[in-house]
This record gives sequence, structure tokens and C-alpha cells, in this order.
Amino acid sequence: MTAIPQERRVVTAIPGPKSIELQARRTAAVAAGVGSTLPVFTARAGGGIIEDVDGNRLIDFGSGIAVTSVGASAEAVVRRASAQLADFTHTCFMVTPYEGYVEVCEQLAELTPGDHAKKSALFNSGAEAVENAVKIARAYTKRTAVVVFDHGYHGRTNLTMGMTAKNMPYKQGFGPFAPEVYRVPVAYGYRWPTGAENAGAEASAQAIDAITKQIGADNVAAIIIEPVLGEGGFIEPAKGFLPAIAQFAKDNDIVFVADEIQSGFCRTGQWFACEDEGVVPDLITTAKGIAGGLPLSAVTGRAEIMDAAHAGGLGGTYGGNPVACAGALGAIETMRELDLNGKAKRIEEVMKGRLAEMQAKLPNGDIIGDIRGRGAMIAIELVKSGTKDPNPEAAGALAKACHAEGLLVLTCGTYGNVLRFLPPLVIGEDLLNEGLGIIERAFGTL
Repeated sequence: MTAIPQERRVVTAIPGPKSIELQARRTAAVAAGVGSTLPVFTARAGGGIIEDVDGNRLIDFGSGIAVTSVGASAEAVVRRASAQLADFTHTCFMVTPYEGYVEVCEQLAELTPGDHAKKSALFNSGAEAVENAVKIARAYTKRTAVVVFDHGYHGRTNLTMGMTAKNMPYKQGFGPFAPEVYRVPVAYGYRWPTGAENAGAEASAQAIDAITKQIGADNVAAIIIEPVLGEGGFIEPAKGFLPAIAQFAKDNDIVFVADEIQSGFCRTGQWFACEDEGVVPDLITTAKGIAGGLPLSAVTGRAEIMDAAHAGGLGGTYGGNPVACAGALGAIETMRELDLNGKAKRIEEVMKGRLAEMQAKLPNGDIIGDIRGRGAMIAIELVKSGTKDPNPEAAGALAKACHAEGLLVLTCGTYGNVLRFLPPLVIGEDLLNEGLGIIERAFGTL
């Protein structure tokens, strides 16, 4: 495995001729419903760089949507997964088990918040983890209602589409959705009517009132929230909100589930984002950053809750695939050895500092309405000058300008007006600063 030079290189227009050729093949063979942020075809990737088939090297501020936190070809992930590939690719854990699955569950018990006895079950995708968390909570509580939040995203399966707040592109035309899913307010500080300082207390009171009056706490199996809301716009619920909701769940024997699929595994500068306010969830769902790019997800939680489902009630043919488990053990090894929580905190320091400078000094800097996020999960919310009106056009134009210069960035947000930054935690500081310079220049193109 030869290391990819950690430097940006633009040798053709982006996308280049080979990518354009592959895009034509893709259009003919791949369903139109599968989108791509940037149609450059990857040849190899590692560290903070994606190299395309035309020889361009792009700075990666996306990490495959927070998946390749340890880089896209981390040594320990490749080494462990390769060794496992040589031994066996699959047996199905439900048929004849293997040690790797058990070891991943042991690591999850150690790393997740709380010192209670914990167990895990492994699956393939984030949506599967969320669905299984709901199954487990319903089995444990013998209740049916599921409470989710404004701006939340939980997946693309039928149940998780119903749990996801944003209609387009996730839900439009795909209903009807699973019943017994209820949505309540979240403490979105930047857009809270009475100001960010009141959002935590007021939003939690509103959410609890809605649950109590409209659903009945005794009917609720699970309350599920992303401790930092990802697709909804990298919204950090205002301080006090998560502890209040978690306490309400505890007081009413409701299973409190932290969806840490995007925010987990060192992404926010802590192993899990819910640790920031000392919240200990009953169940935690993980995926994305767990296995260095191999498909794996997990539900981890209190042993007595996890054991509520009957034998055979949880599983799936590929769940906890041995190669993916080996990748996860390599990713966790990398996170520990390189102190990727520390790296994430440094990325936050650099990014927030540079973005605040842009907001202050650029002639059109006031379109940056909010700079937010934690660790290497940072975003800017773009608004129309002098207002808080969402500006999705600016987000799209900035992303396009960055892509043309060889910087991969992603957009998100309920209003489509958020530019989000998810660099690999192993990115070099020179690449990080070069990428921020490209963003700054991109503002000049608006």
C-alpha cells in the first residue's frame, strides 16, 4: 500500500475527462435516484486526500459523510481486514460465531458512556441500528410510541424515513410511513424565537409538554435524538436541553436513545457527543466512523434492555461481518494510538478561528449567520445579508466553487443553507488550512 502524497493537485477541470466518461457509464447503469455530491470517480484515497481517475488530488472535507474518520486507507484497518479476508469472509454470526464480533462488543461496552453492564448487537448500516434500537425499546417497555425531534435524521428505511424530519429528498413520494412516530421541538439556538440563551429551557419544556399531552408518557417506548443533529444542519441542542430530555425519559421509564451515527467515535472531540453534558443514554446507536469505511453498525446499551428481545429476534445475514469487525478493531486501535479526540479538538480550534475571521473581515461575511459544531464536525449557516433568512443558493455556489478548486465540501440543513465540514481526523494541518483558504476565496466568487 503506497501512501498518497498529502497535497492538493488539480491537473484537469473537475470533473476530468476520465470521470466524465465513467459518469456516462454510470448514467446508463445506475438508478437515477442514487445521487452524488461531486461526480469525480475515486482511484484511491487516504489521509486528507482523495485522488481521482484523472490524477487530481482533492482535499477531503467530507470523510464519506463522517465515515473515514481514521482516513480512507488507515494502516491498522487495512492490516486487520486483510488478515481476516485471508481467513474467511463470512460464516454468519447467527450460524457459527467468531471472536471478532465479540471483541467489537467488548470495546463498545468499554468506550460508550456509563459504567453499567452493557451489551451490543451488530448490524450493517445506521438505519438498521436505529430500527433495532426501536425494536429493543419496544420489547423492553411493552410500549409502542417513538418520539423524535425537529431537524432530526435517522435513515432511509420505512421506519427511519418516518423518524426523519426532512421531506426532500428523503421522504417525498415514498410513504405511507410507519405509525406511532411523533415529532417534538428541539433547541435550535440560532433560530430560537426568544434567543439562544432561552432555547435549552424553553424547548425542553415544550417537548416534554407535547409528549405528556399529545402522546402520554406511559405510551412512549423510546425517545431518540442525535446529540449533534447531523443532516438537519449540525445543530448542537442548546445547553440543558439533552439533560432535561434524558431526565424526563428516566422519570417515566422511557428508553433514551442517543443516535451517535454521525457524531460518534471521536468526531466531536469526545468518544461520543452525548458525553459533553454528561448524558448517559440507555441505548446508543453507532455506524459511520466505527469501522474505517467498512459497513458496520451497532446498538449498545444497558444489558437488561438489550436482553429484552427474544432469542432470534435480532440479527441479519451480514450483521457484524467478520471483515467489518476486523476493520472496526483497526479503527478503534487508530483512534486510541493517534489520540484522535485530541486531533478533533485541534481541528475545531483551527476551523472556528479561521471561519470567525472570514465572518468578520470578508465584505460579504455577514452571510455567515452562525458558526457551530464541535471537534471535526463544524458548519456555517448561510443567510441573506442582514437577515436570518436561509440562503441555500450561497451554500450551493460556495460548494461548487470549492469543488472546482479541488476541495470536497458537503451541504446539509433543513433549509439546504448549511456548509458542513467533516475532515478525516488524521488530516494534516497544512491541508486543513489550505482548504480553509479555498473556502475564503470561494466567498469572493459570490
